[in-house]
Amino acid sequence: MLEILRRRRSVRHYTPQPIPADVMDQLKEAVLRSPSSRGLDPWEFIFVTDKDLLARLATAKPHGAHFLRDAALGVVVLGDEGKADTWVEDCSIASIILQLTCESLGLGSCWVQIRMRACDESASAEARVREILNIPAHLRVESIISIGYPAKAPKGHPRENLKDHTIKTDTYA
Repeated sequence: MLEILRRRRSVRHYTPQPIPADVMDQLKEAVLRSPSSRGLDPWEFIFVTDKDLLARLATAKPHGAHFLRDAALGVVVLGDEGKADTWVEDCSIASIILQLTCESLGLGSCWVQIRMRACDESASAEARVREILNIPAHLRVESIISIGYPAKAPKGHPRENLKDHTIKTDTYA
């Protein structure tokens, strides 16, 4: 796990290579194994491979979503706030579990924040994604994880760049 964390970086450039069905199955299993508070599993997922839909999702917000256009897969992470008050945390955990699984399988990924982001002056990114994918009103859109085979693979952050000063022992002082 530490080796996966050492090399994982956000990947925004992908090759046109599709993701094989057996790899897709592993990604689906990974999100379904994500832990959630009290085992309530308030998340649902939409696996998007249709290029037209990915291109439309790339317009969900003005910045930080354009690379969905070239991704082989976009996984929309949805939360049911009626199931658990921890839906944001649980969906965030599922999102990062998915990203770490991608890294372990040789795939690149990048988190696209949707919740609390604007599409334009008149609509939220969440409303745009909801409209594109016909998402029911009781589900919230936390994120979209773009996934594909990396066209560019940045190296992991060197150990000396980590912010050790943010870790305290026993008390803050």
